[in-house]
Amino acid sequence: MAPFHADEAKTSMQLQPCAACRMLRRRCESKCVLAPYFPTDEVENFALVHRVFGAKNVVKIIQRVEEAKRGDAVKSMVYEAIARVRDPVYGSAGVIYELQKMIEELKAQLDSIKTRISEIREEKERLLSIGNSYDPLSDINVPMFDSAMASDPFEFHVEGGWLYSNISTPS
Repeated sequence: MAPFHADEAKTSMQLQPCAACRMLRRRCESKCVLAPYFPTDEVENFALVHRVFGAKNVVKIIQRVEEAKRGDAVKSMVYEAIARVRDPVYGSAGVIYELQKMIEELKAQLDSIKTRISEIREEKERLLSIGNSYDPLSDINVPMFDSAMASDPFEFHVEGGWLYSNISTPS
C-alpha cells in the first residue's frame, strides 16, 4: 500500500479521477469523499476494499469517522480487505491469531534457552570450583626418586645388568 498524501490526492484529482471514481466509472467531483484516500495510482487498494465492503459501505464508514482519523480508517479497511481476500473466513483475526501463536512459541523457546544457559553456567561454576581445588599431584603417593636411584644413575641396579653393559662409565 502506498503512503497516504492528501495534498497529492487533491492535485491529482484535478487532473484525473480518484481510484474509486475511476473504477466505478463515474465522474469524480470536487466533493468526492473517497478522493483524498484513494488517489489515482491506488486502484488496486480501492478494488480490494470495494470487493470486500462495497463502495456505499466504504463511503458510509468514512463519513462516520471524524475527519482527523479517516486516513487511519481507510488504511485499516485496506488491511482488512487484503486479509479477507487471503483468508475469507478469519481475515485479519486469523493473522492476529497466527502472530499470537508465534509469540507464544517464541516465548517457550526463549524460556528453554534461558534454562539451558542457566544449566550451562551452573556446570561451568561446578567445573571451575573442582578445577580450583584440584591438585593433580596430591593423589600421587609414589616418591619421585627411588633411594637406589638417588646416588648415581649409572650404578642403578638393573636385573640382569643388560641395560648399561655396553656403556662405559664416566671417569
